[in-house]
Amino acid sequence: MPLTPEQMDRKVEEHFRFEARDDVEGVLGTLAEHVEHDVVGWPRGATRGRAAARAFYEQTFADLADGRVETIRRLHGAGFVVDESMWRGRAVGRPFGLEGRGRPLAFRILHVIQFTDAGEIARENVWLDFAAIRAQLPQDART
Repeated sequence: MPLTPEQMDRKVEEHFRFEARDDVEGVLGTLAEHVEHDVVGWPRGATRGRAAARAFYEQTFADLADGRVETIRRLHGAGFVVDESMWRGRAVGRPFGLEGRGRPLAFRILHVIQFTDAGEIARENVWLDFAAIRAQLPQDART
């Protein structure tokens, strides 16, 4: 049977809770073994499998802190969710190659998540508002 919107929401919320705790193992546990993980603009490109997705989460959790996701809207389809959210936290490392310097950061994020019949995340496609990120983390020496 296809997943209900409520079942998909529970999995997405579980995934986001693990992300908020910087829990790499927890996040990976929400993903299917052969997940397609695609963060648009990520220099390494799309990856396949939990092990390959690990590098993104380890790097991101080192670069961003105190992250929380506030859902703006969520749309459901047969086996997928589109989640528009706002991420808020601090840039403590070099997120997306930019010097964070501990500065506050907020940006919109769009997830397109597809599920297996068993309720695991089979594909996570993530779109970040890089223009907002660059505007908040200018690389001018005076900032």
